[in-house]
Amino acid sequence: MKTSKILLGGIAGGVAFFLLGWLIYGILLMDYSAANYNQCAMRPEEGMVWWALIISNLGYGFLFATVFGWSNIRGIAGGAKAGGIIGILVILSIDLGMYSMTTTFSRFSAVILDIFVYTVMSTIVGAVVALAMGKKEG
Repeated sequence: MKTSKILLGGIAGGVAFFLLGWLIYGILLMDYSAANYNQCAMRPEEGMVWWALIISNLGYGFLFATVFGWSNIRGIAGGAKAGGIIGILVILSIDLGMYSMTTTFSRFSAVILDIFVYTVMSTIVGAVVALAMGKKEG
């Protein structure tokens, strides 16, 4: 796989993950998050470290692009499937670890919702990465 395709897929995936996170967590679930996450651990919006958030999202996009480049994942459907699988495994590990050792989540139902949302986002990002990398079915 050409490095240029991995770069394109990684950037597209990072941008998609950032935009989905902004839409879902920043707008649609803002009030739910405020009510169900420990706000002592949250930075106020004006105190967010944007460069770290951007690199975090790009890192996730490049994780997908690298895995897709190494594997035989083909087409939007294949990218979506792989993205969903990677996403649920990543978020199960993170969220259940956080729930077991911290007070980040006020309720277990918030963990379940976060796992669902992150998996959906990862499924969409997987499709975007595969599309950007031009890996067609076949």
